[in-house]
Amino acid sequence: MQQKSSNPTSPAALSLAVSGLGRSSWLVTPGASPGRFATAADARADVALLDLEDSVPAPLKDEARTYVLRFLRRVGLAENRPSAFIGVRVNAPDTLDGLKDLTGLAEHGLWPALLLVPKVESARDVELVLRIMGDSTAPSEVWALIESPRAMQNLTGILHAPRLGGVVFGAADYAAEAGCKITSRAMWYPRAMLAAAAATVGLPAVDSPYFTLPDLDGLRREAEESAELGFVGKVAIHPAQLPVIQAAFRPSQGDLEAARAVISAAEAADGAITTVGGAMVGPPIVAAARALTARAGQVPALPLSKESDHE
Repeated sequence: MQQKSSNPTSPAALSLAVSGLGRSSWLVTPGASPGRFATAADARADVALLDLEDSVPAPLKDEARTYVLRFLRRVGLAENRPSAFIGVRVNAPDTLDGLKDLTGLAEHGLWPALLLVPKVESARDVELVLRIMGDSTAPSEVWALIESPRAMQNLTGILHAPRLGGVVFGAADYAAEAGCKITSRAMWYPRAMLAAAAATVGLPAVDSPYFTLPDLDGLRREAEESAELGFVGKVAIHPAQLPVIQAAFRPSQGDLEAARAVISAAEAADGAITTVGGAMVGPPIVAAARALTARAGQVPALPLSKESDHE
């Protein structure tokens, strides 16, 4: 017997599926290494993130800022733009270097397509960045880097900050502040908490990098776990990690076939609870199936390889 149900698709689930499209793989490149910018932009990552924060030593901050601004200007003038979103991680907005980063971008009108704000611990941190941006509509996305226990306590406020496009988990800084190790077991709680909290407001969450470069099997396990927790993607610190990450967040053919079967059955049942292969299909299952099909085809397939020229 079929039972009639209402609202078969969760708006939050569909919003999350759409907002996370094309954000499964992020490649970080140090801002003080301008020779690697073009390679990163063409590495087939979804987001090529130029970093002005942790990967740049203090004496090179000003120099790195100049390199990044120069590259953003060149990309803006180029006829053939890179396929990746060009993002910039600035320094924390409550630091002198962070203010220099933001005012430099503002003064030159060279906002990247995505701006990652580190050390976010309250909505005020995001609002400070927006005030410096002024009336500018760029960057198109402002993301918050969540990397401390205090930020976890203030997630509700942060996730409701204006113009927030998504959140990224920073495992290294979180572990340092929490006094714990960067292991799957130690990081499970904050990762699960962040992914779940972001999903409640329809925002995508991207997981922290896997720091052991030669261990692609370990990366695969962690990326698959990230996808299971609800993250839409993961940060890479080397191009060799990209195929593994993209494979972990790309729906399998079996997943897609099952999702299509669920959607077809739900449509045939006209909103009533039904079954597929003996399993009950209700609104949450239909919502998950629709979200999965919305993501399908958005993550490019790359050959798995341990080789890379990104040295």
